[in-house]
Amino acid sequence: MYTLSKNLRLTAFIFMAVGFVLFAVDYVNLPKTTEDVIAMEAAHGDGHGGGHASEAVTHDSGHAEANAHHGEESSHSEGGHEMTQEEHNKHVLAQYQNKPWSAIYIAAFFFFMIALACLAFYAIQYVAQAGWSPLLLKVMEGITGYLPVGSVIMLVLLILGVFQFNHMFHWADPSLVEEGNAHYDKIIAGKSGWLNPYRFIIFSVLYLLGWNIYRYFALKFSKNQEEASDNKWHKKSFKAAAGFLVFFIYTESMMSWDWIMSLDPHWFSTLFGWYVFAGMMVCAITTIALVTIYLKSKGYLEKVNDSHIHDLAKFMFAFSIFWTYLWFSQFMLIWYSNIPEEVTYFITRIDDYKLPFFAMLGMNFIFPLLLLMNSDFKRVNWFVVMAGIVILLGHYVDIFNMVMPATVGKSWSFGFVEIGSLLFFLGLFIFVVFRSLTKRPLEPKRNPLIEESKHFHY
Repeated sequence: MYTLSKNLRLTAFIFMAVGFVLFAVDYVNLPKTTEDVIAMEAAHGDGHGGGHASEAVTHDSGHAEANAHHGEESSHSEGGHEMTQEEHNKHVLAQYQNKPWSAIYIAAFFFFMIALACLAFYAIQYVAQAGWSPLLLKVMEGITGYLPVGSVIMLVLLILGVFQFNHMFHWADPSLVEEGNAHYDKIIAGKSGWLNPYRFIIFSVLYLLGWNIYRYFALKFSKNQEEASDNKWHKKSFKAAAGFLVFFIYTESMMSWDWIMSLDPHWFSTLFGWYVFAGMMVCAITTIALVTIYLKSKGYLEKVNDSHIHDLAKFMFAFSIFWTYLWFSQFMLIWYSNIPEEVTYFITRIDDYKLPFFAMLGMNFIFPLLLLMNSDFKRVNWFVVMAGIVILLGHYVDIFNMVMPATVGKSWSFGFVEIGSLLFFLGLFIFVVFRSLTKRPLEPKRNPLIEESKHFHY
């Protein structure tokens, strides 16, 4: 049985405490009134995040930064119009008010998606009847231990967002779908059958319930199999996993539309669900590899060998290439067609988020390509760890690029709010996952494929 060490528990609590303090320090310094915005822009001059105080700002109907606007002026208008200075100040204030919410949302979703994708990868092992992975199934079960905690956090954030405790989900403003209202938005009104708070929350609850119900039964069947004298429960696990994967592939796409793509309510991509899926999977597999390597370094999982790590690294490499393929397919088709309401998504990110946009490509494609292409490197633990850390950070930046331009616009930065949120959820994730690993033996006892996994060599 694995025992959670005092040092690891302390490390997790330190991450949470430091993250909370950093977040609080930056939060209290954010502008709270339009007077604070004026003072901040005057102090920054023409620098990043400011410098608009002395000029009128064109408010384009397709621009992603408009999603953060919530005030006297309509966030979108046909043909565009110029905001007055007062309207601009309110617009920028709304963006700054979105900043801490966005930082929390990004970090919360990042760790939640790791647990969810790990659950999907776990189900794939049962459906494929994979012989190499049974020794790693308990690691996957431990990582999915974060799923119930992450589900509650995500649901709270979603409820707060769509019922206008913040302005992240711009489309949730009822004035935008009220015909005749000065804020009326024809495009958002046309999508109101899907983009409305009650449908949004009901579907979100259904997604979360479905995923957590499968996890409950998957762990139950796994435990029963260890105490059984035949393979009845293993067969039940196979059937449950097959049903879950059908449910997952539909709900994951709808979740990505609801939770991420709807932050830019004028924009859509038919590849977006697959794009988010690829990022989720590479992060989950990377986390499985890192946790496995850590446990082996502490004397656990003795029968896990270099070939298991090699296979995990192959999946990391493969899904990194798959993610790049989907990213380029989405980008190339939208950029080449040059349809204004579509291409504005990438123009905003290239113009205003140049550093994170291009850094993301290097971290998620070039770096893993160079490190993990060589088969021998996939067997070297420290190479896999180094590549894994960069991949995880790269996909955090990817989510940052999906969320921040839509909610914060040009008022973005990467400061204590973002670092604090990331550290807090990292500490929470470490504590919950490794505490979950203490509840069951790390090696399955009666999995019918366990002997094949013990003697797996590639």
